[in-house]
Amino acid sequence: MIKGITGVVLAGGENKRFPTLKGFIRVGDSTIIEKNLGLLGRIFHKVLISTNMPEAYFFSGAPLIGDALPSKGPMSGIYSSLVNAGGDDIFVIACDMPFPDRDVASFICEEHLKLSGTFDATVPVYNGKPQPLFGVYSRTVLPHLEAGILNGKVSLRRLLNEIKTNLVDESAIRAIDPGGRSFININTVEDYDAVMRNV
Repeated sequence: MIKGITGVVLAGGENKRFPTLKGFIRVGDSTIIEKNLGLLGRIFHKVLISTNMPEAYFFSGAPLIGDALPSKGPMSGIYSSLVNAGGDDIFVIACDMPFPDRDVASFICEEHLKLSGTFDATVPVYNGKPQPLFGVYSRTVLPHLEAGILNGKVSLRRLLNEIKTNLVDESAIRAIDPGGRSFININTVEDYDAVMRNV
């Protein structure tokens, strides 16, 4: 178990492109939210769900965090989770990522903790791009998150360029997860069909 970091499932999206809540998509023998909570529960002592639909997630028994500022996508969930986590760092995963790898998540956290206090965030790079919804954020990023939310500048990739971000080298990530399955997400029915063909 990793100490000093709280696990967070970001489940606050508006779900406009999929007919059901994406966390409840069944992949294999369980739903994505069950997979993600199970994964985080094996890594962290404390796990939260960031959601503005708490009634959907009461069954989980996990603490549920609503947006403390106007709902502006993942940035609002990260902000509210950092405020409520009770520690300095959170590891976030999106509720539409069906194949998170425990070793990848643990490695990202360890990379962050090795340089504790140096960076505002630690996120992996895959396919040449930062993967902001599978990474660690520190409380030091709160002012930047608040400013972005209140000013309507809610791109996480823009945020990562403005703060001190530790980008975990792609080669290190591929050594653990060669196919990048940890970063697959389901936004549309077409995405779901593609995933199901490879389960």
